[in-house]
Amino acid sequence: MPHLHLEYTANLPGMAVEKTLLRLNNVLMVSGQFGAEFDIKSRAVKVESFQVGTSLNPRGFVAVKLSLLSGRSPQVKKQLSESLLAALQDLGDWPANVQVQLSVQIVDMDRDSYSKVAIG
Repeated sequence: MPHLHLEYTANLPGMAVEKTLLRLNNVLMVSGQFGAEFDIKSRAVKVESFQVGTSLNPRGFVAVKLSLLSGRSPQVKKQLSESLLAALQDLGDWPANVQVQLSVQIVDMDRDSYSKVAIG
C-alpha cells in the first residue's frame, strides 16, 4: 500500500512515464506515511479516447488516483494530494498548443478487507 494510478492523454507525447512514476513514488516515500518503498505500487495508462469539456481546441489531462488504506486524517490526505500535484507540475514541458489539466484524487480503501502477500 499505497496504489497510485496515473492516467494521461495520448496528446501528451513528451510524457516521460517511467520518470514520472518514479518521481511520484519518491514523493510518497519522503512523506513519511509509508513504511517501505517496496509497498508503493504505481502504474500508468495512456488514454487514447478522451474528451475534455466541449471545446474542439486541443486539451488533455494527467490524473492521479492514490488509493490508501483508510484511517489517515484529512490533513495528511491533503498534504499527499498537494505534494503529488506539485510534483506533476514540475515534470514538465507540456505542449504549448494543448491545455492540460493536472489532478490528484485520494481514495480510501477499507483497511479491514484489504489483503496482500509478497512472494519472493
